[in-house]
Amino acid sequence: MNKSDRSNIQVNRIRAVGLTVTDIAHSRAFYEQALSFEFVSDITVEGQNYNNLEGVIGAKIRIVTLQLGEELIELMQYLNIEGKPIPSDSQSNDLWFQHMAIVVSDMDRAYAHLRSFPFDSISVEPQTLPSGDKASPGIRAFKFKDPDGHDLELIWFPPGQGKDKWHQHTEHLFLGIDHSAITIADTEQSLRFYRDFLGMKVEKSSLNHGETQAHLDGLPEAKVQVTSLQPAHAVSLGIELLDYIAPANGRPIPTEWKSCDIAHMQVELVVDDIEQAVAKLQQNGVQFISPQIVQFTDSSCPYRQACLVKDPNGHAMMLMTND
Repeated sequence: MNKSDRSNIQVNRIRAVGLTVTDIAHSRAFYEQALSFEFVSDITVEGQNYNNLEGVIGAKIRIVTLQLGEELIELMQYLNIEGKPIPSDSQSNDLWFQHMAIVVSDMDRAYAHLRSFPFDSISVEPQTLPSGDKASPGIRAFKFKDPDGHDLELIWFPPGQGKDKWHQHTEHLFLGIDHSAITIADTEQSLRFYRDFLGMKVEKSSLNHGETQAHLDGLPEAKVQVTSLQPAHAVSLGIELLDYIAPANGRPIPTEWKSCDIAHMQVELVVDDIEQAVAKLQQNGVQFISPQIVQFTDSSCPYRQACLVKDPNGHAMMLMTND
């Protein structure tokens, strides 16, 4: 990579993670009751701007925003369009896999609380990464699915691991969202997009494998290259790249999937200069969902300008500014 290829675009922070759901009341109840998210807002949007942004014609979308700690999620229900469900045989190495890692202060208590609600497991049970894991020794994690089949993870960080804010004294059991992890086909290809085009920084990288990883991912003989990315100017919600070396037969995201389909998740990236970012991505052949930068004047909208693009594997990333 030549220095001239490096981007001066900066992702300042990740504002929120959005996910399309089939029944917003059902999903809201699960996130609030099982995972302690708190209600922020409930709006319904429609019109050309939102159609252009999401790439769906004639859409009427109800958006409920929830908060856990400092992090936000947006539950999005298309009220007049029935989206395709997430394939029931989805696995962690399929390229549409994307989870949110929810930090807990006590894994045993959090797992016991979660088990009082109906959900589908991915992991056998909470797993403890072995002491020989140089990147993440002692971290405990458990992967599962929400009512629609969106992938989630509970994660607990031992002293010396994770961000400082996860170790502050608190009575809360569920603390916030550490990262959104996405399965990818090629680490270097994805780094070119996130690091070199968008200016995110690599925080750490590790090769995870063995019995613990297999039990965590629900995949026999799982071997995965994990790369953690952070916005350039903020220690906040990050993105984690999951490159499965084994099993290596993960399915690609179908090209016909749209924002109204239930597998859709979108990460909202706040950038310094959205016009510069869009121009850079256009020059490098990035696929766009939005036909152009969309301008918003509605005071209920959390952004003033936004544009939805696909990363090299089809994961949706929203470039946005609220200036």
